[in-house]
Amino acid sequence: MARESESGLPIEPVYGPDALDGWDPAVRLGEPGAYPFTRGVYPTMYTGRPWTMRQYAGFGTATESNARYRQLIEHGTTGLSVAFDLPTQMGHDSDAPLAHGEVGKVGVAVDSIDDMRVLFEGIPLDKVSTSMTINAPAALLLLLYQLVAEEQGVRADRLTGTIQNDVLKEYIARGTYIFPPKPSLRLIADIFKYCRTEIPRWNTISISGYHMAEAGASPAQEIAFTLANGIEYVRTAVAAGMDVDDFAPRLSFFFVARTTLLEEVAKFRAARRIWARVMREEFGARNPKSTMLRFHTQTAGVQLTAQQPEVNLVRVSVQALAAVLGGTQSLHTNSFDEAIALPTDKSARLALRTQQVLAHETDVTATVDPFAGSYAVERMTDDVEAATVELMAKVEEMGGSVAAIEHGFQKGEIERNAYRIAQETDAGERVVVGVNRFTVDEEEPYEPLRVDPAIEARQAERLAALRAERDRPAVDSALSELKKAAEGEDNVLHPMKEALRARATVGEVCNALREVWGTYVPSDAF
Repeated sequence: MARESESGLPIEPVYGPDALDGWDPAVRLGEPGAYPFTRGVYPTMYTGRPWTMRQYAGFGTATESNARYRQLIEHGTTGLSVAFDLPTQMGHDSDAPLAHGEVGKVGVAVDSIDDMRVLFEGIPLDKVSTSMTINAPAALLLLLYQLVAEEQGVRADRLTGTIQNDVLKEYIARGTYIFPPKPSLRLIADIFKYCRTEIPRWNTISISGYHMAEAGASPAQEIAFTLANGIEYVRTAVAAGMDVDDFAPRLSFFFVARTTLLEEVAKFRAARRIWARVMREEFGARNPKSTMLRFHTQTAGVQLTAQQPEVNLVRVSVQALAAVLGGTQSLHTNSFDEAIALPTDKSARLALRTQQVLAHETDVTATVDPFAGSYAVERMTDDVEAATVELMAKVEEMGGSVAAIEHGFQKGEIERNAYRIAQETDAGERVVVGVNRFTVDEEEPYEPLRVDPAIEARQAERLAALRAERDRPAVDSALSELKKAAEGEDNVLHPMKEALRARATVGEVCNALREVWGTYVPSDAF
């Protein structure tokens, strides 16, 4: 029986040499670590050292999250990944009316430098790589991190990590935007410029397809719309006067890994090849690092089930293997109970152990690019690449990512695919173990981790104390300077840093920018 891939492309029951359309793998693929990087961005890949094992964590207060980070480091995590709560992601303080009921729920609440100081207490910031899943207010959280590092005596040029900072996908699939696209892109360009001189080892953006995949995007849609957004960011930086080789080596990407292992491996290979070609041919990048697509991967939260949650351990293992075989640079493995609630200490530890088994008990790290030359994977790579390039061309025809977003193109395409998946699942054509096949009559009881609702009141008390203690005229003066920069063309990160140093809150800084730039309101096309 004929099968289709997640991208709707045919999967043949048998592949042979004819699947490669006569091309010689040795000529077409090149070497690992060499253009077009189909086989990986580094010559030795995991044979020298494994990927960065980065666990996404953060909940409740900074004190609770700090304790979790210390546990993860103790258990072998080599990189932290910070989850922020929705008020922080939207640029609101914990005591704002719009924050009510959401403080500390899906991540940690960070209202000021006081919270950031507690969040990383006892964690040497020159020894750990930190990724922060923050977008519209990414500049603020990066500056708070830098300020805390300065207090630790750590120079900014020693800091390593990533801010997600990808606001375009927020308009497409996630919704935690603040400002309209134009000032949002200006802010991103300011971050690029600031980090080039101030925090040179920092990855200034993680251009994300993960959230589009969670919203229902197919693998081809995921990389097509992500790479199209990447092109928009590069064009913005170049238009702001930057040379492509000054910032492109610090660009990174963020993708999902699904259980469809073969297509996921093909997807990662195709994405590297397309990006290398775009950077060299469209933007004239000369530095090889500018053409490398380096990416973080997270296993597919959308594929986890609340039914028979232990089965998710198997799903996550397969997804993690797909990411590793696809050549990821860092990986987060979801905990088996995340379809129910925040992960417990035990489930988070098991998720990390999954990566450690792959790295240390299997032979997938013994050789570079084990799938190279596979008839099936190479043909699927070509097929995914062709479908991706076709979608990217449609975005270009509309005038680029921002114009396509304003037409609702990406969102509409993703929603249609999500509807197709839902129909297939409901009809039983798409098997989901424990949901529409192999079910049980009665689920075993499970006690999830719960966030204390009193956190909101405690954060409000901390904010009240902060506002009473700080130098209010200094805060007002710093915010005024920030607004002047936002109204003109000066880099806003310099006055923003001084405002945060004076203990201005995240909400106050974002509100100052809202006064100048306004807020984004989706068009009727959505």
